[in-house]
Amino acid sequence: MNYIHRKLDIRNRLKQKSVLLLGPRQTGKTSYINNELESSVIAKWDLLNSRTKMRFERDPQLLYDQISALDINPESDIVVIDEIQKVPALLDVVHEVIEDKKIKFLITGSSARKLRKEGVNLLGGRASKATLLPFIYEELQMLGEKSLEEIFLRGMLPPAWDDDDPDAFLDDYISTYLQDEIAAEGVTRNLPGFANFLQMAALQSGEQLNYTKIANDIGITRQSVANWYQVLEDTLIGFQLPPWKKSKKRKSVSITKFYLFDVGVTRKLSEIDVPSDTQTDYGRLLENFIAMELKAWHDYNRMKDSLCYWRTENGTEVDFVIGDEIAIEVKATRNPTARNLSGLKRIGEEKDFRYRILVCRESTPRLTDEGILILPWQDFLHRLWTNRFSV
Repeated sequence: MNYIHRKLDIRNRLKQKSVLLLGPRQTGKTSYINNELESSVIAKWDLLNSRTKMRFERDPQLLYDQISALDINPESDIVVIDEIQKVPALLDVVHEVIEDKKIKFLITGSSARKLRKEGVNLLGGRASKATLLPFIYEELQMLGEKSLEEIFLRGMLPPAWDDDDPDAFLDDYISTYLQDEIAAEGVTRNLPGFANFLQMAALQSGEQLNYTKIANDIGITRQSVANWYQVLEDTLIGFQLPPWKKSKKRKSVSITKFYLFDVGVTRKLSEIDVPSDTQTDYGRLLENFIAMELKAWHDYNRMKDSLCYWRTENGTEVDFVIGDEIAIEVKATRNPTARNLSGLKRIGEEKDFRYRILVCRESTPRLTDEGILILPWQDFLHRLWTNRFSV
């Protein structure tokens, strides 16, 4: 598969300051650097290389000496360090180089856990943070139009679209995650228990977090469940979606929801085949897919408006709320009914949203009498990334 241009713009950020680029494994961080920033990279150190890792573990200051020997133009040249979590102490040296030499770094990592755990200097505001997520649909379209069923099968990790056996790829990915991120970092000695937890987290993706229920279902402590969800966030395998709390007429819940980072990984961990469009899992996976598109859009554009969801104590819900401007409900239906629109109608009574949108599989966009915009999912994604929701 030829390289596909990514929507995330790091080059312009690097004109201002260094960048700490995080992202789950195999989202394409190295390919991004090699294809989109190659002309600016004057030096690169890969800490997945065992010899390089060992040298810097013994003497982190060696990085300063090696950079000092290079002829670097601070205005145009970039120094790259891959997988910084392997030797977190190097961040102190990077900080020193930035202060002394005004050089810009692009530092990548697939886990923030070790960086936070060891309390290392996170560059004190001298670097901005960015996250590279799996493909978005617009990027994937460079390979041609793809159906939801294909997306559910493969997920959105780039290598999955270049593999003849996507199920085997996803199995290997999950296994590698357990070995490299969990076992190697000593997160838990109970790998079988963590594997069971991963399956439960996938089955509960898009649901409100209920540590006690999951703990009871898999026979571990509630605190272990809470800690393991934090591991998923630290290793960028999932994210929490907070509740929107600005309801005036109805009391909203205060519990966060959690989504795994990739719909293919979610399906595989759930141990299900690609569902038919009449099955409940079809709608669940569609919501997970749209959640990650919104997460990428929110992060890549550095949006200040919060990304939330809304749910009242009596069960009225809207899947996604962006600031106080946009409310979004996701349904797998091809023929929306009044029941599908009920949450959007109710939230419209709480706040005068600029846009209330139902994302579904209807064939053409339309506006209801209540002012709710019904959009095919492909149309919604196109409008999202071009920032135009007007009819």
